[in-house]
Amino acid sequence: MRYILILCLFITSVLYSQNAMLAKDYFQKGEYEKALIEYKKLYAESSSNINYINQIISTHQQLEQYDEAELFLVKLMERVKYPAFLVELGYNYQLKNDFQRANENYQKAISFIDVKPSHVFGIARSFQNHSLLDQAVISYEKATTLNPDFNFNVQLAQIYGEQGNIEKMFNSYLNFADSNPIVVRDVKRAINDFISEDSANENNVLFRKLLIKRMQLEPDILWNELLSWLFIQQKDFKKAFTQEKAIYKRQPESLSRIEEIALMASNENQKIAQDIFNYIIETTQDTQTKLKAHQNLIKINIKESSKSNYGVIKSRYLELLKTFGEQPETLELQISYAHFLAFYLNETQEASKFLETSLKMPLTTLEKAKVKLELGDILILQEKFNKALIYYTQIQRNLKNSTISQEARFKVAKASYYKGDFKWAESQLKILKASTSQLIANDALDLKLLISDNKYEDSLQTALKRYAKADLLAFQNRNDEAIILLNKILEEHKTEPIIAQALYKQAQLFELKSQFEKAIVNYQAIIDNYRDGILIDDALYHLAEIYEKQLNGSEKAKALYEKIIFNHADSIYFVDARKRYRTLRGDAIN
Repeated sequence: MRYILILCLFITSVLYSQNAMLAKDYFQKGEYEKALIEYKKLYAESSSNINYINQIISTHQQLEQYDEAELFLVKLMERVKYPAFLVELGYNYQLKNDFQRANENYQKAISFIDVKPSHVFGIARSFQNHSLLDQAVISYEKATTLNPDFNFNVQLAQIYGEQGNIEKMFNSYLNFADSNPIVVRDVKRAINDFISEDSANENNVLFRKLLIKRMQLEPDILWNELLSWLFIQQKDFKKAFTQEKAIYKRQPESLSRIEEIALMASNENQKIAQDIFNYIIETTQDTQTKLKAHQNLIKINIKESSKSNYGVIKSRYLELLKTFGEQPETLELQISYAHFLAFYLNETQEASKFLETSLKMPLTTLEKAKVKLELGDILILQEKFNKALIYYTQIQRNLKNSTISQEARFKVAKASYYKGDFKWAESQLKILKASTSQLIANDALDLKLLISDNKYEDSLQTALKRYAKADLLAFQNRNDEAIILLNKILEEHKTEPIIAQALYKQAQLFELKSQFEKAIVNYQAIIDNYRDGILIDDALYHLAEIYEKQLNGSEKAKALYEKIIFNHADSIYFVDARKRYRTLRGDAIN
């Protein structure tokens, strides 16, 4: 008997669930008469279900059956004393254009908060559901006054934002962060929708003033942190650094936040980045932190230097290796030094010999794999492909299914591609399409498409082999030679599909050499002649960046970003294009 009862209850539950789904489906399709019948059936079996109650009211209103909705509510309120139903009744009167009776019911509902402040939850939510924002604000503020333990800062902030009252919104979010510091990340995310990269933006100025005022009235590192965050959004890393130093002086626990700013600045303002890394070196007592700062400084120096200064950089590396020692703890520095020797000074033998010495240290399997990965790259630089494949294969065998193993497999495919063994390269790339690393998977897919789209055009695969050689020259930092070879492809293979890829690769090399006008010509050629190809969104985005960041052509950039937004919604550049477009348009809200 017990099992029969359980089975009956289960069947009843399933039927209720199916009926609720049917009613919802009718409502969503606009078949309100059918929805009303189903919801009334459900209500008859469960008259306290607030969802069924609200749906019956809403369905009556969709059918403009306002009198029926009123009668239903009046009878309901005789049975259930729930003040939020007064809001529903008031809204029903509002739909009938009886604004006086609507307001009377709204005021009655709000007055119940005086009796019991906890009524605010249902009342304010009902007001918000019907976009009655002023009444919702009054409800939340009244309840907070009556019971200071209530915290409706988030709800009020959201409403103020909808109303366009930005100052009140900011203050509510700041109050919320102040009362509950663990939500600072959520607060930043919410505020981010109302500020931009433009420091002169009205909302940015207002937010900065509010934070400074709070710092003056009630000093707290929370306000320094939020000011730093604002300055980072504006890419004003010097001011962000000032705030982070103030935080560190009061809480000298870690320099990681200052290090993050330095890394961000290194892509935007290398002078500021250098100042911050030097501060870290002077301040930290931690050897690894100091070493990482030195390494990052060298990276900036390499980026800024000409070949005439490479000797100074080499001396700097040797000085650091002498200071910190050639030991497992300095492995990243050792790999970086070897890379510099090989790829910048062309001292490949010295670089390989140095790394082979590093391999003799007591390293973990992963550390050895990192060294071998760099050794393989140096051998590719020398076009010793088979020797490079040995190192890459060892990594795959010793660290199966790891990210570095997948990276090694990609390098195997790339080496095969460089030497013209496209069939073997494709076999490796097929496996990598399912890589756990999205970056590797994307790179593998791009290379596979390049090979498969061009390998059948010519039985000798001349154009593809030339392109692979140009790609290798670029890897070897022989950019001028790569550009010349790509020119040969553009001149001698005009009818082949590889032309778009050659134009794009050449444009990227022109950008590296700061030859922006030449890059523009190539990107524009792709846009004009290959608008249905896979590189169209890449060309649009990079062309827009050149106009915006190099040539002060914000209007041209805006038009290009707009094309990505409206014509390429599936592009990886879509989100960034929309953000850049809105910034250039001068939107107050992102």
